[in-house]
Amino acid sequence: MSQKSDYPMTMAVRELENQKVSFAAHVFTYQEKGGTAHSSKELGVNEHAVIKTLIMETDDKSPIVILMHGNLQVSTKQLARDLGVKSISPCKPEVADKHTGYQVGGTSPFGTKRKMPVYMEKTILDLDLIYINGGKRGFLVSMKPQEIVRVLNPKLVQVGLVSNKV
Repeated sequence: MSQKSDYPMTMAVRELENQKVSFAAHVFTYQEKGGTAHSSKELGVNEHAVIKTLIMETDDKSPIVILMHGNLQVSTKQLARDLGVKSISPCKPEVADKHTGYQVGGTSPFGTKRKMPVYMEKTILDLDLIYINGGKRGFLVSMKPQEIVRVLNPKLVQVGLVSNKV
């Protein structure tokens, strides 16, 4: 782990420390709408290893957390089929903020204000090391993906689509 003064003390960091997760902190210059392309470039890592935390909701407005590779999109149709619901859509930023206690762009799956079901693209487990938000814009933590399974117990899904972004 990094020195305490090297990174912000967020709800996510508190949960990681409480769960005795071995992680490294990475602080970088945040760019509005930069997403995982920006953070992977800033850290010099493959965007596929940067895991985005997405807050979505089912047709009955129940919130869920989706963990996806930075260079992939979520097939909400496939995810809805897997969950047995009519539809799934991204939460509005203010709704996501309310559920998580984090600001969009700094959402971590760890230490959320509200407990929500977590779904994770199963191929994330194929990676040796992942980079995931540490609870603040411009702050990622790296860890072994098995730690997510140990701490969050996500349901593994296969809903990733190749992104059309340029």
